[in-house]
Amino acid sequence: DVEKEEEVVLPNGIRYYEMRVGGGDTPRQGDLVVIELQGRVIRDNGSGGSGVFVDTFGEGKRPLALVMGSRPYTRGMCEGVEYALRSMRAGGKRRVILPPELGFGDDGADFGSGVRVLPGATLEFIVQVDKVSIAPS
Repeated sequence: DVEKEEEVVLPNGIRYYEMRVGGGDTPRQGDLVVIELQGRVIRDNGSGGSGVFVDTFGEGKRPLALVMGSRPYTRGMCEGVEYALRSMRAGGKRRVILPPELGFGDDGADFGSGVRVLPGATLEFIVQVDKVSIAPS
């Protein structure tokens, strides 16, 4: 675990705070990555609808498995989360803040059951990498 969380700001506007540094390989295009993901809206242009829209942490919940670089995204994933994953390692955990254009942009997202991310929302994710399976070459 990291003693003091320090903000890292990337050129594309993503901000993140390392919570735990993992070990092993960083995922590359085509690798299978298993992650825990919690996402919530932190700003939605004042039109309500904020709150948690995805959460795989906790007992009885299933982690999210994805192939790096695959589209379309599912279950709360978006471009900014995948970008943050590229520099993480298995066992790592980060708090990631995404600008709207790297989240769900001008379209927003509808996850059903009344769970919706409105257009232009700034998002915060807690991302934990459980496993990185290197794609066969």
